[in-house]
Amino acid sequence: MAEHNDSGRKAETLAAEWLQGKGYELIAQNYRYKHAEIDLILKHKGLLVFVEVKFRSGTGFGYAEEFVDYAKKKLLVKAADQYIYETDWHNDIRFDIVGVYKDRSGTINFRHFEDAFY
Repeated sequence: MAEHNDSGRKAETLAAEWLQGKGYELIAQNYRYKHAEIDLILKHKGLLVFVEVKFRSGTGFGYAEEFVDYAKKKLLVKAADQYIYETDWHNDIRFDIVGVYKDRSGTINFRHFEDAFY
């Protein structure tokens, strides 16, 4: 697996742990439907939350939320629709983006964008 894939998987695990520390319940990780993948699916305060995780080793090329384009959002919604159908979910949902940033000293920081799109 390529190094950027390893970094992405590690970032997803870190984001899941960070969100669980904030009271989120992890339901699924790396849910796939056709060509789409949802990094994290969690429950929080009665909501089903679909999370796209983006890792950046700095902000020189932009922030994480800037890298979730229209095509990616469309795929995420398609996969979420399938998950909702499979699990017979009838309550509210939300799409979030979590940016995982590693600074020069190796410190990990998070930026959470709740209700980022839909």
